[in-house]
Amino acid sequence: MKIRYINILIAGALLLTAVSCKKALDESNVNPNASETAQTDYLLTAAIKATSDTYWGTTNNLGSSLLFVQHWAKIQYTDPDRYIFTNASFQELWSIDYAKGIINLNQIIKQADAASTPNYKGVALVLRSWLFTQLTDVYGDIPYSQAGNIDQYLLPKYDNQRDVYLGILTDLKTAQDALDPNGKAIAGDILYGNSIALWKKFANSLRLRIALRIADREPELARQTIAAIQTEGGSYISANSETAQLNYKASPNQNPISNLFDTRPDEYRVSKTIIDQLTALNDPRLAVYAQKSVATQLYVGAPNGLSANLPGKDQVSKIGSYFIAPTAPAVIISYAEVLFDRAEAAARGFTGEDPAALYNQAVEASLLQYGISTSDIAAYKATPAVQYDAANFKKSIGNQKWIALFGQGLEAFTEWRRLDYPVLAPAVAGALNRQIPVRFIYPGTEQSLNPDGYKAAVTHQGADALTTKLWFDVN
Repeated sequence: MKIRYINILIAGALLLTAVSCKKALDESNVNPNASETAQTDYLLTAAIKATSDTYWGTTNNLGSSLLFVQHWAKIQYTDPDRYIFTNASFQELWSIDYAKGIINLNQIIKQADAASTPNYKGVALVLRSWLFTQLTDVYGDIPYSQAGNIDQYLLPKYDNQRDVYLGILTDLKTAQDALDPNGKAIAGDILYGNSIALWKKFANSLRLRIALRIADREPELARQTIAAIQTEGGSYISANSETAQLNYKASPNQNPISNLFDTRPDEYRVSKTIIDQLTALNDPRLAVYAQKSVATQLYVGAPNGLSANLPGKDQVSKIGSYFIAPTAPAVIISYAEVLFDRAEAAARGFTGEDPAALYNQAVEASLLQYGISTSDIAAYKATPAVQYDAANFKKSIGNQKWIALFGQGLEAFTEWRRLDYPVLAPAVAGALNRQIPVRFIYPGTEQSLNPDGYKAAVTHQGADALTTKLWFDVN
């Protein structure tokens, strides 16, 4: 976000020094035949594409969170897998979400209010809520209430994580009220094909997700949020076909993971942790998540965080071809995740639903998401280690959700911290004294460009370190 501010200031200074005539700057170089304001549908398309690429791409997914939760491992340049980062390592999520995401979405909201097109406003609020959730999930305290309004707040204050989550819930309720399937149509929606009915389900599914984020700290507020959705008669994502995901196309609009593997095919492999777990459960998703090693024709995972004696690239399993295909989707929130969330809400006593039934539906939905046969699904669900344990819902849900979220690094990282399952061992040669990171560190640019906000966040939250627990992470 601050990089954008500096670029704007530098560009302005250069223009001022270059103008030698007395004509006002705002009257110079204006095309009288061009619009001064980007079209709302174009802004929406751009915001979805840029933020999905960032969410699913290298810095925040492959190069950090997928390593932390031990879905993937590195067999080249292993510093990130050993938790060795600098204060420039986590800049992309911050800069893209704020500069290309939240600023564009704020503009859509302004244009929607001016043009009386509430469906655009509702969609923008849902997307903005998703971005703020990503940011606070990994950094903790962040600019929220003053974010993205550079005309008013060049150096926005940091809000504490509790207030951010509660603000997001308010925004999602506002979005839900604004979205009207019978209202003015929208365009530019490359996520749901302009279906407002599906955006309403997406909004409620995010409300459920955030309610569980705060459940260990604010159980009554979590219960009230879920009860409000039920009272409103709202529904959640209710089929795999309704999963919120960006479906990529062939090059040059391919999945960013596919783009990386085109040039760097041998940097990542599947983690030994998840391959061992899938093998122990005889999980049919193993053949989707991983490829057999070239050398042994067996599924062999790479240990996370090796500094020496790295396995040869042919000795360990490559990432499954499904995930490195150009058209592989960037999943934002799946039907399976929503079912797991509903199961947890029921297990916590927030609803009267049957947690075991919802858990079983969630496991099945995840398997169906990858085309697993009904006979294999039945056999898998009958496995004793897979069956729901009412005495420890966090273990059952946490373990299966971790498997279901394979590839969704940021979400898997947050849910692992929140549910404390599965139990993971730190990287073999990890640099954090036998600890696994529990947050991202702030971009170094924040220390120089917004020092007061940064210092206030550190004072409130704790050291700007990978091992500082965030507010939602109570155990």
